[in-house]
Amino acid sequence: MALALSNAFTAMSREARRHERRTKNPANPELPAYDEEEMLMKFAMPGPNAPDDFLSGAFAPKNANDSDPALKFLHGTTTLGFVFSQGIIIAVDSRASMGSYIGSQTVKKCIEITPYLLGTMAGGAADCMFWERHLGRLCRLYELRNKERITTAAASKLLHNIMYSYKGYGLSMGTMIAGWDKDIGPNLYYCDSEGTRVKGQKFSVGSGSPYAYGVLDEGYKFDMSIDDACELGRRAIYHATFRDAMSGGRVSVYHVHENGWTKISMDDVQLLHEKYMKEAGRTTPAWNHM
Repeated sequence: MALALSNAFTAMSREARRHERRTKNPANPELPAYDEEEMLMKFAMPGPNAPDDFLSGAFAPKNANDSDPALKFLHGTTTLGFVFSQGIIIAVDSRASMGSYIGSQTVKKCIEITPYLLGTMAGGAADCMFWERHLGRLCRLYELRNKERITTAAASKLLHNIMYSYKGYGLSMGTMIAGWDKDIGPNLYYCDSEGTRVKGQKFSVGSGSPYAYGVLDEGYKFDMSIDDACELGRRAIYHATFRDAMSGGRVSVYHVHENGWTKISMDDVQLLHEKYMKEAGRTTPAWNHM
């Protein structure tokens, strides 16, 4: 009897709390009252029948003509890669942005596809991570079937075919595939969701790429040492984060060589700023927004 009364009292208390939470919709007072907890649960698990209707209701534009959406998912990043006499240098930042909001400062933008292949990501983080990891599975299956590792050209072609088949479906990807082929040497390809696939010696992808290209063009030499090449990639990403608000966090540098790839360093851009200012003999304090 006591247990039944306790359960009944608990149920009444829960219903009372639900009634207190129930309030008018702040976006439109004409709409019926809603429960904040119920709304959060619906957001976590949107209905599978019409998720677009739910999203349009939750994130309705401010204007009737849809000209000012509530959320603007603008992406930004800076990644680069270049071929030199002793392999390939890949350098990336680590900031994930959603419009003016910084989602993360520790995103891993260099995807380790296989022990001999690296991929970078720019655009939609989920798209790049999923499809480049899927590419890693395809590369391992190729090795099992053919008893040899896949070439960089073949791997980039697999990814290109996947992205081209989804062209027009909303993919947002701009990626570089870097690897060392036993018969050819270092190879670097750029692929994107628009169907582009290009082989080259030097690429930079993302909103900060114009700034990175300026540093690369000024300091690039094919016969530079490994240390100089790593410093060039590091400095190029740093300068891009200095000018591009969508880039920042940490600078990660990888070296692709005959025996695979090696992660060289990961440096905070604020510490790099202090280091470079000190080397230049300037005492300007490090900026706080990095």
